[in-house]
Amino acid sequence: MELTSKFGLFGTRTRTNILLLLSLLGESHAAELSRLLGTSLSNVQKTLDSLEQVGVVSGVVTGRERRVSLNPRYFAQQELGALLTKMSLASPELVEKTAELRRRPRRAGKAL
Repeated sequence: MELTSKFGLFGTRTRTNILLLLSLLGESHAAELSRLLGTSLSNVQKTLDSLEQVGVVSGVVTGRERRVSLNPRYFAQQELGALLTKMSLASPELVEKTAELRRRPRRAGKAL
């Protein structure tokens, strides 16, 4: 049983799962998080906005995309990172989904 399916330790399940994914991925963007969680894009964007307002997440705009990651300047960043790492052990489905992601572009001309 997935720990976060029952408990929203950080307020809601979506909020908790977004923090877990950011911990696992390092950085991401709203569309990718939405796709991984099976949640609406607007819900993910609102959650990211609220996490950014409290300082847990930081975002950087590159082109038309806002890349988000856990804020390295957050006062409890090390403790939060350790907790999220431990929590990810209880969510093997989330870990598996992130492991399957292709995180870099395909070489030009390479066959699929």
